[in-house]
Amino acid sequence: MARKYFGTDGIRGATNRHPMTAAMAMKVGMAAGAHFRRGDHRHRVVIGKDTRLSGYMLENAMVAGFTSVGMDVVLVGPMPTPAIGMLTQSMRADLGVMISASHNPYVDNGIKLFGPDGYKLSDADELAIEALIDGELALAASSEIGRARRVEDARGRYIHAAKMTFPDDLTLDGLKIVVDCANGAAYQVAPSALWELGAQVIAIGVEPNGKNINDRVGSTAPEVMCETVVTTGAHLGIALDGDADRLIIADETGTVVDGDQLMAVIAEGWGRAGRLSRDGLVATVMSNLGLERHLASKGLELIRTRVGDRYVLEAMRGQGHNIGGEQSGHIILSDYATTGDGLIAALQVLAELVRAGAPASDVLHRFEPVPQLLKNVRFSEGKPLDDPRVQDVIAKAEEELNGTGRLVIRPSGTEPVIRVMAEGDDRAQVERVVDTICDAVREAAG
Repeated sequence: MARKYFGTDGIRGATNRHPMTAAMAMKVGMAAGAHFRRGDHRHRVVIGKDTRLSGYMLENAMVAGFTSVGMDVVLVGPMPTPAIGMLTQSMRADLGVMISASHNPYVDNGIKLFGPDGYKLSDADELAIEALIDGELALAASSEIGRARRVEDARGRYIHAAKMTFPDDLTLDGLKIVVDCANGAAYQVAPSALWELGAQVIAIGVEPNGKNINDRVGSTAPEVMCETVVTTGAHLGIALDGDADRLIIADETGTVVDGDQLMAVIAEGWGRAGRLSRDGLVATVMSNLGLERHLASKGLELIRTRVGDRYVLEAMRGQGHNIGGEQSGHIILSDYATTGDGLIAALQVLAELVRAGAPASDVLHRFEPVPQLLKNVRFSEGKPLDDPRVQDVIAKAEEELNGTGRLVIRPSGTEPVIRVMAEGDDRAQVERVVDTICDAVREAAG
């Protein structure tokens, strides 16, 4: 059954436009609160947010929604998305909420929900909440209205939890690290955790003003981070996105290292230490073919899923893997977190770097990626991929790449674009295939 409001990662959109309005946020709070009211105990929800201007509006609306159905609210302020999963579980809450649009610009916002186990909600839970949003919701009796309070030590709790994932026998002493927090949720916790572990920290993207989140900083715009690494003589740079569930690294030369390389680094290190729960990892269809070939050469398997961390995590839990993620840097290490955690992933990479005692450029580039090209085609309405002409072009492209490459074409789950990706050993062929398909999609989309 298709979902009406929830996409691949919660509810997301431009603020003050449906569905990302204060009225809808209050309804989501009411519906989610009603859905998770089970038993006769005092029910509790943890609410965090990133640094967007609209976070205040949506936070207050959700507090009104939750308290109106009898749920108590714990507010923790700007915190990484994975911290909300951790706090929901550790504080024995019935529900967790992260108000964030991740790597999107500040004009967007979103609502991500976590169950009492700290994991993002299942499709079944999201469908049940959607049904309640569109239905009549019973309000709590006057005497049962919930209370709201702020917890001031949430940042310290998360910093401590993140530091505990770093090996006891190692420190970051002597490492100069640039950390780019995207003017987002980790602007306080990430630099603090790295400094407390011994690093010399050069922090950028740590001056949020409500409108500069992800603005020419962060994992989706790592250029400033890369330049800062080179100009300051740092050993490497770490870039997070707006809600800090993604990680991109730059080596000491300013060269970007993506999620595929980082997953390989962590998987090989954990494999040597006997820490892999299965011989391999889980990634999406967008991960580079070079990663798959590299892992195979190490006796490790790559399990591919649909795009979206929820599908990666579903496969990890279903098949017993403890490493998974996406090329974009959304890396899930289930030994430590219930969702992608950029800071914790960075600490695992840093542990491998410290153990190796070699430059990041030697340690972090594990394989040569095959040529890969991704282009987006924006459309206003309709379903361009259903057009017979587009399907014919795609079929011919798949036949041409058979045995030498891969083709992945999908509509975005967060915006009206068709993503066209091809990869293979012949760069010219890859570029031609992608351009041909994009032209066909544009024509079909009018």
